[in-house]
Amino acid sequence: MINWFQHIETNPNKLFSKPTIFNTRISVDLILEKLAVGDTIDDLLNAYPKLKREGIAACPLFAADSIKNEIVLSKVS
Repeated sequence: MINWFQHIETNPNKLFSKPTIFNTRISVDLILEKLAVGDTIDDLLNAYPKLKREGIAACPLFAADSIKNEIVLSKVS
């Protein structure tokens, strides 16, 4: 399995500290949004030549880890 720590960074000097793929200014949320609307990994690799397959694959793993321990309070009817 890919370790997202090796592909995603948060840098205060880049995109206001948004998580980005290493050595790019491409944010994780942009990649997740593109994947959610149906873009394929190959589409993203063609659109963003600096990206690597592993960096794209790391984005959903980062998102999963980010929300894994969050507590969700639901409204009971």
